[in-house]
Order: sequence, then C-alpha cells, then structure tokens
Amino acid sequence: MKPIQVGLLGIGTVGSGTFQVLQRNQEEIRRRAGRGIEIAMVSRRDIARAKSVVGDQAQVVADAREIIANPDIDIVVELIGGYGIAKDLVMEAIAAGKHVVTANKALLAVHGTEIFAAAREKGVMVAFEGAVAGGIPIIKALREGLTANRIEWIAGIINGTTNFILSEMRDKGLDFAEVLKEAQRLGYAEADPTFDIEGVDAAHKATIMSAIAFGVPVQFDKAYVEGITKLQGADIRYAEQLGYRIKLLGIAKRRDDVGGIELRVHPTLVPAKRLIANVEGAMNAVMVQGDAVGTTLYYGKGAGAEATASAVVADLVDVTRLHTADPDHRVPHLAFQPDRLANTPILPIEQVVTSFYLRLSVADQAGVLARVTGILAEQGISIDAVLQRESGEGEKQTDLIILTHDTVEGRMREALAQLQALPTVLDPIVVIRKEELA
Repeated sequence: MKPIQVGLLGIGTVGSGTFQVLQRNQEEIRRRAGRGIEIAMVSRRDIARAKSVVGDQAQVVADAREIIANPDIDIVVELIGGYGIAKDLVMEAIAAGKHVVTANKALLAVHGTEIFAAAREKGVMVAFEGAVAGGIPIIKALREGLTANRIEWIAGIINGTTNFILSEMRDKGLDFAEVLKEAQRLGYAEADPTFDIEGVDAAHKATIMSAIAFGVPVQFDKAYVEGITKLQGADIRYAEQLGYRIKLLGIAKRRDDVGGIELRVHPTLVPAKRLIANVEGAMNAVMVQGDAVGTTLYYGKGAGAEATASAVVADLVDVTRLHTADPDHRVPHLAFQPDRLANTPILPIEQVVTSFYLRLSVADQAGVLARVTGILAEQGISIDAVLQRESGEGEKQTDLIILTHDTVEGRMREALAQLQALPTVLDPIVVIRKEELA
C-alpha cells in the first residue's frame, strides 16, 4: 500500500524532531499504522535551512499553500505556532479536505471551536496530542483511556519553564529575577518569556483539557490567569516550613453545587507529600480525578524536539489508521459527540472555592493577630494554621503567615481589602491559593 503523504508546515525544533523520529522509526511505525507514513513536502521560508534537515528526502517549498494545494497530500502538519497565519493555513487545509495534525495550543485554545466545527463539516480529523504537555499522552488519556469516567478535576504542571524556575528558587534560595536569567541562559526560557511566566501558555493547555474533560467548547477568554512573577523566595521557604511546595498549576474543576466549571492558572501551595509536588525541573505532570478510576498521574517531558515529536507522530499514526473510516465513528475532537457538548459556564474567579496562604508584614505589637483573625472570622473564613516569625532585637515588624480552610474567593477578597486597610499591616499582603489535591 502506498505510504500516506504528509505535508509539514514549519520545520523548526518540533518539525525537525518529527522528521527525524519518522525516519528513525519507519518500520516500527509502519507496523503500527498498517502502512507507511512519509513526509513528502516541507515548507519554510528559509529553504536552505529546511534542506539541511530533510536533504533530498522531501520536497521543500517556501510557500505553505503549495502543500495545501497539492492533491497528493493527505495530512497537513501545522507546526508554525501562534494565532495568525497558522489559523488561516489550518482552515484552508480543512477546506481542501486535508486531515490536520497540530501542536499549536494557542490556536486551539482560542479558535478550537471554529476549527473543530469546520473539520466536522468536511469530514476530516484535527489531531492535537502535541498541543498539551509535550510527550505525555494526556489528550488520548482524557479522550479515550478515561472515557468511562465522569471527570471531577484536573490539576497540572504544564509549563516546564515556570516549573524549572520554581524548582531552582526552592533548591537554591534564589529570587525570581535571578533564576529567570539562568533559565534563559540554559534555553528553558525564551528571550521574551511572557507567555510562560505570566501563565498564558499553561492557560492555553488547561483550556483544551477542560473542554475534553467536561464536554464544553474551548473558552480561553474565560480562564483566570496569574503567573509567577510576584513570587518571593520568602514564601517558598515559609511554604516548606508548613509542609507545602509552590507550583504553577493549571486547574479545571467541576462544580455541581453551582452548575459551573472552574478554569484557572496560578501559583498554588501543594502538600509536599503529593507526587505532583515532587515534579522538578522542566518536567510536566497532570493529575486527573475520575469517579471510577480515582486519581491518576501522567508524568514526562512537556516540551523539546523529540518529546513533542513523539506526540505528533502518534497523531499521524491515528489519522492514518482512521482516515478512511466513517467520520461518525471516529473519536470526537472533544471526546463528547458534537451535538452533546454542554453549555456549562466557566465560573468567574470570585466564585472559585479554595483555601489560601496569606503572608502579612505587620507591626510587632500586641493585638495585631487578634484583629486579623477577627476580620477573617467576620467573613466566615476559618483558619487552619498560623506561623509567626519571631522578631529580631530592634525589629518593628514581623511576618504573619496564615493558612485558611476552603472559602469562596469573593469573601477572601473582601477580607483582604479590610486587612490591607489596617494601619498595622505595613506591606501589600501576599496571597497564594492552596489545593490539597486529594
């Protein structure tokens, strides 16, 4: 049988890895897919650079639309990234009746609903395992492996740059700015790291996972996003003393009590005894809670040439196996049948329920703790633990650390406004959410 013909849009880090993995594991992949998979065309403006990767094994063109227009190309792999030209090319490939494989989380988080609808209309597939957590097969786990379950929540370390920074801050006692420079020097962080350190990249991925887990359209614009730029070494040390570690988590949680879904990315205190709290460096991990299976954990490389290529090639194998199948009998893009997607709303952050870590820099004088706890009590917020740093001789202020039990975020915000107004609270209050993940 003639190998299925693939056109590759973009041959940077992941594109090169995809080409190399396919070349190296050709025979293994053929045995799994039932036929060969061949990258026949590659597009890149820098043709010489592309030819240095593929040699004479594929035709190289500068214009990606030449690949889409070629009737011999069965699958288009989009590895350009971003929201702009990538969207146009994906939509044109679908309109031309091509299956699409993409690792573009930003594109799917923002435009996925439109893209999946177009693909259904044309009877083609859009596969996107590489868009979330690199080489970890979390999309397949959610869409297929856990299909018997009612998913209750997902919590994931899904950005390696921020996890590397937080790991280094904890291990070496350094502040954020210093570790960021080291991450850039080592290649873990981009020259412009904004999408990573401000939580946007993680929110793209959490949005995609939430849609699959709960059978709702992708709604990136409804996600609450908070990065790690304001974290201080002192808070990482205090968290350790209290038995916690701080991780940037993407969280999606079903809330049957209010008929909504929490979708949020932010620094989070996690008990140090949890496996996910011990995921270090640039590694990724995703916890999924299902009603039948309980808690499962998926761990591995979340980025890199061959780790992400592993997911892209797996998608190529899936599409090759199924491209002649009746479209109505393929696995739906978002796991649920398209006519059964729910309109469950994404909850505003004020309705989120979680517990909190608070660090208050307060005047070292009598009655301060009583006033602080009194304000929390007035808002119905109960305290789980209190840690007060002893003042040194001559010091006029001290750190007061409070862990709360679960409360509605809106109430906490009201309490924080009152606490910040106290004359004995000397600096902005540090607030970090806490999740037990049990």
